[in-house]
This record gives sequence, C-alpha cells and structure tokens, in this order.
Amino acid sequence: MHRGLVFCLCFAFLYWPAYSQEANSFRAQQLTFPRVRTAAREKTDVLRAMFQEKQLPYPPQAILLRAFKKEAQLELWAQSSPDTPFVLVHTYGICATSGVLGPKRKFGDMQVPEGFYELDWFNAQSNFLLSMHISYPNAADRILGSHTNPGGDIFLHGNCVTIGCIPITDDGIKEVYWLAVEVHSAGQRHIPIEIFPAQLTDAGFQSLVRDHPNQPSLIAFWSNLRDGFEAFGKDHRSLKVSVAPNGQYVFAEENSTAARE
Repeated sequence: MHRGLVFCLCFAFLYWPAYSQEANSFRAQQLTFPRVRTAAREKTDVLRAMFQEKQLPYPPQAILLRAFKKEAQLELWAQSSPDTPFVLVHTYGICATSGVLGPKRKFGDMQVPEGFYELDWFNAQSNFLLSMHISYPNAADRILGSHTNPGGDIFLHGNCVTIGCIPITDDGIKEVYWLAVEVHSAGQRHIPIEIFPAQLTDAGFQSLVRDHPNQPSLIAFWSNLRDGFEAFGKDHRSLKVSVAPNGQYVFAEENSTAARE
C-alpha cells in the first residue's frame, strides 16, 4: 500500500453522505457514533461561547473554512444570515503537512491540494478520530492534473500526522466536525473549504514570486487563486466559484452560501 494511504485515507468503516434527505435525520444518524456524541458533549458549550463572543447565532447560517499552507492555519468563518458578511470566528493550527507549496496534480505526489473545494462527506470512524472529506479532485484539478490518476481521499482530520491531508489535532476536529454537523442540519448543503499556498496579500504573493523563480505556470496558478482570495476579502461575502475550460477558476459574488465545483 502506498505510504500516503497509511496516513491520509482516514477510512470509514461506515460513513454518512453529506447530502441527507432529512437534516434532523442526518444529525440523529451522526449521534449514533460514540465519537460524535463525545464531540457534541465536549464542544457544544465551547462553540456557543465562541459564537456569542463574536455576536453570532449558534449554529450559524453558514460556515466557510480557509486553509493557508505556509502559515499552517485553518480559519473558521461564519455567517449569521444570507445577507450578512462572513465573520472570522476562530483560527486553528494545522499541526502537520507534507509536500511543498503548490497544487496536487497526481496520485502519490504527497501534495496537499490548493483550490476551492467542499467538505462533501462526514467520516465518524476515521483512523484519525473524526474527518471530513475534501472534494479533491474538483473540475479544475481534473483539467490541470493527471488524466489517468489525479489521486484522492483528501481529508480534514484529527491527530497530527498526514500525507496530503489537513490535520488540526483531535481537539480541533471535534469542534469543526460537530459545528459542520450542526450547520448541515440547519440547512447548509455546501460547506466550502478554500486551500491557499499562503495568505495572498500583496506581501504574501510577492514572497511566493521571489521564492519560486522560473516557475511561471505555478505563479499564474497562484495568481488565479489570488483572484478568489481578494474577491472574498473585499466584503467577506459568499462567492460562486466555477471553472473555465482551461481549468481556471472564475469568481462571482452571490447572496447565499457558495456552490462549489
């Protein structure tokens, strides 16, 4: 078995799809798992206090996650209603990584993906406590990456070991996983997760350019990611993300939770 599979598959012996017919049924199904019950018991009050501090309802209307590989940070943003901006609620440390800055393009390259994704199913029996699957490869990856085997099985999970996934410790994943169950049960059908090489501010982007000379295709890719980073940064509103035939992301603001490829 490939070494990446040992650390990153985060296998579920049984998992529940994110797109349940009945939100309350989904929540009830999740609570049949001991690890989810533990997360709910330990983290509900913690999350309520966290959201109260930001003057946000709990559970919120929607959440959005943004990961920054160079800074090893995962930002949790939340929205109180469809016509309000997202608010930064908390920042988690990413406690292990693999590969180098740049997108994932094929199976076995050890890379953490970069781009615009969703958490598309929940794994309550992960090898790393709890995990949520990241929707790699998306439409852009299928165009720009390997056409034979781009790889897959990328997760946000607990613990602090990984090849290609995003670990945020057991304590961190309990909070994020249970919050994701709550917002899904409250009606959010798409939970976006955006993965960047770094904070793509002017300084951050120029640092990437300096550190990666003679790599114009990589810089062009990051420039495209920066378009989305800046579009969200203008007023912290949801973005509709689509993919052009050449694999580039196209961004447009929308008034509700973003639908991702």
